[in-house]
Amino acid sequence: MASKPAQPDLSEASAGRLLFRKRHRLSRSLDYQAVFRDGVRKGRGPIVLVAQPNGLDHSRLGLSVPRRVGNAVVRGRVKRRLREVFRLHQRQAPMGYDIVVAVRPHETLPIEEYESLLLDAWRAADATWRKRQRKAGDV
Repeated sequence: MASKPAQPDLSEASAGRLLFRKRHRLSRSLDYQAVFRDGVRKGRGPIVLVAQPNGLDHSRLGLSVPRRVGNAVVRGRVKRRLREVFRLHQRQAPMGYDIVVAVRPHETLPIEEYESLLLDAWRAADATWRKRQRKAGDV
């Protein structure tokens, strides 16, 4: 006799869960264009992160994975891994950015590699934006 899976405790579910909701996605073409036009670019290995402050209390992620990266299965795997890294680290990484991750052709990496590359690029972009703000404040 098979037992039923345990139901999640909804009282604590909303308190500490890390979710990737619709509000965490860049979905409009104008948002992508604004980030590519005005954002800071940081390349790390096979990914190029383009970031721009968004004025919100959370960051939003957009992905650009061209066909050159591989077939649909490979592209989907890369996107899932990048979304998972974003989801797991959205509270620890710098907040309030629109981020577009453009992926270059490469052999698919383990999630830990994507984690290292994405977080390093994200922090570098944040440092660049903070430096720009300090310079603008000095003028």
